[in-house]
Amino acid sequence: MINFVTGNRGKFEEARGILGDLLQKNLGYVEIQAETLEEVAAYGIREVAGRLEGPVMIEDAGLFIEGLKGFPGVYSAYVFDTIGNGGILRLMEGMADRRAAFRSVVAYAEAGGEPVLFRGEVWGEIATEPRGSGGFGYDPIFMVGDKTIAEMELSEKNGISHRGASIRALNSWLSSR
Repeated sequence: MINFVTGNRGKFEEARGILGDLLQKNLGYVEIQAETLEEVAAYGIREVAGRLEGPVMIEDAGLFIEGLKGFPGVYSAYVFDTIGNGGILRLMEGMADRRAAFRSVVAYAEAGGEPVLFRGEVWGEIATEPRGSGGFGYDPIFMVGDKTIAEMELSEKNGISHRGASIRALNSWLSSR
């Protein structure tokens, strides 16, 4: 069974929907200030792998908005906690370029092994107002097609999302071993 280190129940449920049997561990770990999600995840997995027995995974994700030059990017969690979806929408008032990407990096390690990283990405655009009651975080303002992620069922979200893609890549890698 894989230990998924996260305090985010939504992330855990999404991962369990793809991988099946997981154990959520709300340990907390140092998230370094870095330029890429890969750097943050690689540092974090080394820390938690040294504290837990058995296979372990973490996931780091970010919202990269084209019209804001990639902001909030690797600082997405902090920005969400600070200004929320309302703040992002205020920053984008009157902006024509609403393209954005959600990116995810899953880091996985086994005892004594080197960490392996898996990436996922989905492109969409930022809505002009929040819509939907599902999901969490930026889901109510991130649109793929004519729906926000918060308007999708979990299975639909997992089929297209950045996190779903990175977790499916991990699952495929595990299955091929």
